[in-house]
Amino acid sequence: QRTDIPDFRAGDTLKVHARVVEGNRSRIQIFQGVVIRRQGAGLRETFTVRKVGANAVGVERTFPIHSPTLDRVEVVTRGDVRRAKLYYLRDLRGKSAKIKEKRERPAS
Repeated sequence: QRTDIPDFRAGDTLKVHARVVEGNRSRIQIFQGVVIRRQGAGLRETFTVRKVGANAVGVERTFPIHSPTLDRVEVVTRGDVRRAKLYYLRDLRGKSAKIKEKRERPAS
């Protein structure tokens, strides 16, 4: 069980460094996008990251959180959303698909 994964939730933008094996050599591929869901518990827990690639084609990848193929996960921004599953982003295009960034409250 991994403990090096940061806390993140739906709406956050992540940079996922995944190890990809091609033939007899492996390299690290970076997949950056918005978390649209996090589901499961324990060792079976997974999260799905969505990014809009070339020609406005949406690409989604689901990663097991405790997978050994995950090299590391970075939180780029925190998103301000009111849902746990953001499937509605699949139907949105352009600026409407943008997620508002969560503003940190000043410590009082």
